[in-house]
Amino acid sequence: MGQSAHTRRAFLRMAGAGAAAIAWGGALRSSQAALTKSNRFAAPGRDRPNILFLFTDDQAFSTLNVLNNPQVKTPNMDRLVRRGTTFTHCFNQGAWHGAVCVASRAMLNTGRYLWTCGGDDCGDWPLWGETLGKAGYDTFMTGKWHNKDKALKRSFKTIGPTGGGMFPSKDPNAAEHKKQGVVNDPYDRPRPGNSWSPYDTSLQGHWRRRDGRIVHSSKLWADTAIEYLNDHAAKSDRPFFMYVAFHAPHDPRQSPKEFVDMYPPEKVEVPPNYLPEHPFDQGDHKLRDERLAPFPRTTEAVQAHRSEYYAIITHADYHIGRILDALEKTGKADNTIIVFSADHGLAVGQHGLMGKQNQYDHSVRMPFVFCGPGIEAGRRIDAMVYLQSLFATTCNMARIETPETVQFPSLVPLLTSAKEKLYDSVYGAYRDFQRMVRTERYKLIRYPHVREVQLFDLKNDPWETTDLAEDPRHTDTVRRLDEELHRWMKETHDTLKLARL
Repeated sequence: MGQSAHTRRAFLRMAGAGAAAIAWGGALRSSQAALTKSNRFAAPGRDRPNILFLFTDDQAFSTLNVLNNPQVKTPNMDRLVRRGTTFTHCFNQGAWHGAVCVASRAMLNTGRYLWTCGGDDCGDWPLWGETLGKAGYDTFMTGKWHNKDKALKRSFKTIGPTGGGMFPSKDPNAAEHKKQGVVNDPYDRPRPGNSWSPYDTSLQGHWRRRDGRIVHSSKLWADTAIEYLNDHAAKSDRPFFMYVAFHAPHDPRQSPKEFVDMYPPEKVEVPPNYLPEHPFDQGDHKLRDERLAPFPRTTEAVQAHRSEYYAIITHADYHIGRILDALEKTGKADNTIIVFSADHGLAVGQHGLMGKQNQYDHSVRMPFVFCGPGIEAGRRIDAMVYLQSLFATTCNMARIETPETVQFPSLVPLLTSAKEKLYDSVYGAYRDFQRMVRTERYKLIRYPHVREVQLFDLKNDPWETTDLAEDPRHTDTVRRLDEELHRWMKETHDTLKLARL
């Protein structure tokens, strides 16, 4: 591993306590001078906006109808895009193990880089919700956390129902069904004899039992958020920060039949970068995510999985719409910054892959939309950014000093057009198997364990189908990008030993 738990803890012992103490000393003092001036990100007469964070799981950037995919029905996500500003090139920095969402969320809630964020317990760093809470916000969370409980309890004053990293689908009558020759298995499908269905509510997974009835996880999280809006946020004069984290569209990709029926598999398009198998072992080649579909991947299997993927996205979109409608009814919408994003993307049949344990854009890139006071409607920003800049960004919007421990910069300079970009390149990593650097034009990916290198011209090949690494015309580009990769590795405290090209 690029950084073991022991190494991370050692780093925290050396740097954490002192840095955190210094940060808390200054980071949580409101800027009184700033509070005397109008805040462009709050309604007239208000000092600070409310913040509503809507967070999905495994949702690739190419899954919003209004942006880039007419196959998918996302009227409420589209509603936010039309009303707000969309960052079209938002990235996750990577992961230290197969559950990429753990690292993504640890970085998000600490505002720190992959190798310095403290692991799944977030170390002792000041946390996003904790910082807003100490500055006077009412803080609330429901849904998927996927870091340690200690960090959750430190982050939010009110915690609704939560769930683990994923909800496995299990057949409670598997033994009896086996005698009948019936198989209900979410893996290695579609295949003959497997009758698993995304709308069979007996198969658990997203179908949760709550108060004696079965309810989908997306409905449960939305119901909880709406209850908080109605019973607390609408009645309080204090600003609120709501962190609503859906498990959808993470597998098992289940949703009601009416949503599944919107996407007949035979009508779902196979992406241009479809492959039956990845050309080499990219690392964790056959971990859990990859075993959802048979090897090699057939076009029919990709269509089946993408059908269910789109269906659960549309179902989550419906419940996001319910939350937006409830916010409007509270009378607080005009003073609320709404942020919609996902923890990372997903392959679902692209490049011969099903999961997110890779450095292709479909897996490292996600939707990212801001909507609310001071946010320009219908605007799209193409500058490369990281999701994990949300910590610093919302502190700026709330006029709270950002803790000095935060490493990902605020996006406010981009939102206000004070800057055109924050980075010339972005960096990504997955365990010791992959390292990536990406500019606006090119992407370099290295796979040290199999000594493979890839180079893609993203301007002319956005689907990343043509590897130019061995093309002598691109030798200088490969070397230049490799130098940039090593610069990023040093900056992020990446300890992987990687020889220069």
